[in-house]
Amino acid sequence: MRHVYKEAGVPVWVDLHNPTPQEIAQACGDCKLSIPTREELDEIETSSRLRCDGDTVTLSLPITPYHPDQEPLSTPIGFVLTPKILATVRYDELHTFHKVGTQISSDKNVYNSSQIFALLVESLAEYGADKLEHLQADTREISKTIFHRGHLGKRDVSKKSAMLQGVLIKLGDMGERLSELRETLLTLQRAVPFVLDRGQKWIGDDVVARLKTALADIQSLNDFETHLTDKVQFLLDATLGFINNQQNDMFRVLTIASVVGIPPVFVAGLYGMNFLNQPEYHWTYGYEWGWAMIILSAIAPIAWFKWRGWW
Repeated sequence: MRHVYKEAGVPVWVDLHNPTPQEIAQACGDCKLSIPTREELDEIETSSRLRCDGDTVTLSLPITPYHPDQEPLSTPIGFVLTPKILATVRYDELHTFHKVGTQISSDKNVYNSSQIFALLVESLAEYGADKLEHLQADTREISKTIFHRGHLGKRDVSKKSAMLQGVLIKLGDMGERLSELRETLLTLQRAVPFVLDRGQKWIGDDVVARLKTALADIQSLNDFETHLTDKVQFLLDATLGFINNQQNDMFRVLTIASVVGIPPVFVAGLYGMNFLNQPEYHWTYGYEWGWAMIILSAIAPIAWFKWRGWW
């Protein structure tokens, strides 16, 4: 699908959404540009993502759109920027592009290619900020879930295990989303200075100022992303710590139960040998004596564990 935005009847932005090879070839002929294919945009080398040929700047930017009913999937965005026209190639629906296209179509101001590029960079930075804000809210909820579990009693072992397992899944998903955002922001942080350097002769002072402001915002988002990554790692360590404590509690109970059971078993085995010369067999209250020894031998280690504070 191709969207063409014009100013005074002249195309200034050609947006290719999920184009076929034929549509890319046609756009290359109409715009007299070399528009990269999907295979070229997927390359991860910096020299492949940032290229300049005269006044033509070609960029490749990875981004992961999030749709409520679909799994997140990383997709590349291609930019071909010249003094007269901007061509973009994308393979997923991005509300940032729709937002910029609507603004250009409804605004009475005249936009050139570099101004449209600045709008897209600002929108992508805003998109990253929104995602980081959502992730920050998620970390707060997870923190409350982990450290404020007053609604769960001491006996709700199965509920605690299910809760901690759910937290691990959420933290894994958050780590993946942060990793994808980091890739987008770092590439964008490299792309903006590249454009400022290669296009300083023709992009205009107003666009330079806007791109520098956007670059400062992107750098602050990178710092905030690092903070969130550290917090996710902290929450992951805390969750694993709670799981280990829960397992240790279970082993401690089993250990205490096994230790408490040893003396009664010894006493029962002692009086179960059935030798004729055992005097207790001839006592009037020998049976009660045996039971008393068994009970006392069980109570003694329990009292010892309580006194030591191990239980």
